[in-house]
Amino acid sequence: MNETRRRIRDQIERDPGVHFRELTRALDLGTGQVQYHLRRLDDVVGESVGGRKHYYPPGYDPWERRALARLRRETARDVVVTLLERETARPAAVADRLGIARSTLEHHLDGLVECGVVEKRRDAGRVTLALRRPEETARLLRAAEPTLPERLTDRFERLVDGLLEDP
Repeated sequence: MNETRRRIRDQIERDPGVHFRELTRALDLGTGQVQYHLRRLDDVVGESVGGRKHYYPPGYDPWERRALARLRRETARDVVVTLLERETARPAAVADRLGIARSTLEHHLDGLVECGVVEKRRDAGRVTLALRRPEETARLLRAAEPTLPERLTDRFERLVDGLLEDP
């Protein structure tokens, strides 16, 4: 196997769910070069989630792949950790605990609900959040550490939310 392909595969093994841009940055390779070699790696799975292409080593099922992609975002991870700690929570309590705007929480919840990580339960007109598969989600959290650019994006989003909130 070509050395560049081996490096790409090794990076994907170390960082399952890595998105394309982060893969090129981590390996210091050109986008065309990474695209070329990814097409030749038959055992690497690529999947678009939330407008980004993410790559996985073999063995991850579709739910795990979508969940990993979402858990790479720091804010989404924080939401999931909060739900792991509390089992269930109201959206306002989660937003307050994380210090984020409700709109930011809803943005991340949309993705987490869509991929089957979180469910919104409606009881008597009130919404409660809970994890659908808490044990599997906790296991995936260990594999999905957000990268520095992903953390900076989330923190910038939080900063803007804080500046735009009503006094």
